[in-house]
Amino acid sequence: MEYLKLANTTLYACILGFSTLNLMSCGSGNSTPPAFETQATLGESLFSDKNLSQNRTQSCATCHSPEHAFIDSRLDDDGKIRAVSLGDDGVSLGDRNTPTAAYAKFSPDFHTGFSERINSQQPDYQGFIGGQFLDGRAADLKGQASAPPVNPIEMGLADKTSVVERIQENSDYVEAFKRLFGVTIFNDVDASYAAMSESIGIFEKTNLFSPFDSKYDRSLRGEYVYGAASKAGLGKALFFSQQFTNCATCHQLHASKHQQETFSSYEYHNIGIPPNEAVRLLNGKDSEFIDNGLWDNPVVTDDGEKGKFKVPTLRNVAVTEPYMHNGVFRNLDTVIQFYDHFLKGSIFLDNPETGAPWRTGEVQGTVNFAELRDGRTMSQTDVEAMVCFLRTLTDARYEHLIMEKGIQCED
Repeated sequence: MEYLKLANTTLYACILGFSTLNLMSCGSGNSTPPAFETQATLGESLFSDKNLSQNRTQSCATCHSPEHAFIDSRLDDDGKIRAVSLGDDGVSLGDRNTPTAAYAKFSPDFHTGFSERINSQQPDYQGFIGGQFLDGRAADLKGQASAPPVNPIEMGLADKTSVVERIQENSDYVEAFKRLFGVTIFNDVDASYAAMSESIGIFEKTNLFSPFDSKYDRSLRGEYVYGAASKAGLGKALFFSQQFTNCATCHQLHASKHQQETFSSYEYHNIGIPPNEAVRLLNGKDSEFIDNGLWDNPVVTDDGEKGKFKVPTLRNVAVTEPYMHNGVFRNLDTVIQFYDHFLKGSIFLDNPETGAPWRTGEVQGTVNFAELRDGRTMSQTDVEAMVCFLRTLTDARYEHLIMEKGIQCED
């Protein structure tokens, strides 16, 4: 009797044109669940769909691989992870390293504001904060997701219309868009493109991207203990020290032992990173080209912001090489020695990857020397200890990707 009532109700809905796929399909008598029940599941499919690129070779997941901490893990001709991503056309190269999409949801919407220093002797920060991309030009995840499909050196489709046409090739997408956003969604290209971007952004907010299950997180729950005499334990003490290092000045968001520490203040700073000349030779940038970082954000007009980049999360940093905004450094210990070389009395006078003295930053006028010169010099033992601590910030599913590279960490 109940089935008959449901059948009659469904038939009546079909006659009036009100049927949905959550009810029995009109005329079939069979229950057909939707392919994508939520925006998150729709976004997950869109995130991995190579059909949304011009040559159908590249998706969001190509440059943000779920199998490798959401970075572009493709290798170059030397068998190393590329410093910058290769476009869908198989030729184009960017000029900036692709940042991880892991924990990106915690970056606040782009704004100007105040940031209180934690574990630091430096004054509180006032300036631009948050956003997506290294220069914050996308205010939020939705804005970030909207850019790559129509970027000529990334996924390469001509315009939003082309992207929406590719979406409509997939009948499951069409059904999901109409059910989730309204039956007229495809009548407006901008609205349907925004629906795509929003869905991808919602997927990026799921726990897949931010599990908080590293050794560091497990230590907060009493499931892992840093050995009192271990390198990682020493590195942790150095990292959070107010007197010995300045790491926490920019890489600590919350008070210590916070359950969702992202290890980024999301501020913008110029730390004197030299240009990646090897990349420039490959991507054809003019010799006069300068990457001005934050100043390239359309809403930023002050020359004093030139050369600044958003402070990245240190989550999964041990498996997301190469480093800095342009991928100029290959190893974590190189990064730490680079920071140290600004301090008077540093023993790290040369880049260990090149054997040559450190090169000057691309934009010299705005380098934040005040913070770079805060702290005490480190020894090689200190550097190794810091690397070992940073390795403990790796999500559990990526721990197998850690390469020792001459530094062994005993627990």
